[in-house]
Amino acid sequence: MKTRIGVIVFPGSNCDYDAYYALKKIFNVEVKFIWHRETDLNGISGVLIPGGFSYGDYLRTGAIARFSPIMESIIKESKNGIPIIGICNGFQILLECGLLPGALINNSGIKFLSKNVTLKVESSSSLFSNKFNKDDSICMPIAHKQGNYIADKETLKKLVDEDNIVFKYENNPNGSMLDIAGITNNKRNILGMMPHPERACEEILGSTDGTKIFDSMIGNC
Repeated sequence: MKTRIGVIVFPGSNCDYDAYYALKKIFNVEVKFIWHRETDLNGISGVLIPGGFSYGDYLRTGAIARFSPIMESIIKESKNGIPIIGICNGFQILLECGLLPGALINNSGIKFLSKNVTLKVESSSSLFSNKFNKDDSICMPIAHKQGNYIADKETLKKLVDEDNIVFKYENNPNGSMLDIAGITNNKRNILGMMPHPERACEEILGSTDGTKIFDSMIGNC
């Protein structure tokens, strides 16, 4: 099957073109924008849910986008093992629809944060991190106000025990429990992360560490 990645677009998405550019221009794969009202992925072999402010972040971040028609198809295909990455607001949407556990709340300092952060690779066993080595130190930007990951003790223990924490902050910027920056599901085909790998794919942007995430993903599409 030919690699064909769908970038989901919601009202308020603002990182969709960044994701499209990275996938199309840097990795030369076929990319298609998929409007949130569509109901079928139509042969898509991988899904990227980008950052932004879907539906203006009314209610909770991602709470309305979770009910968009396309999400039903994404949930269905997730069970078939299709690679799905949710970045920033995309991570929030994956949590809201139950594809990943836990929740994201306001940063501990309340303020919106936009800066480069250093991450530690906790697991190289997911479809998105197999180009890394465990304990690699990587750099990419964050841009969020609700990036503070929380979960109950049982969920946190399960994430640790089942090797589902993929990335941790080396210097926690937002208060996330266990310094969590990105997690995966048990099948390791779904990744949610707050940092933006699509903004770390070219030297001119200050880092190319994000390329390994997409390279890993594309190799499994």
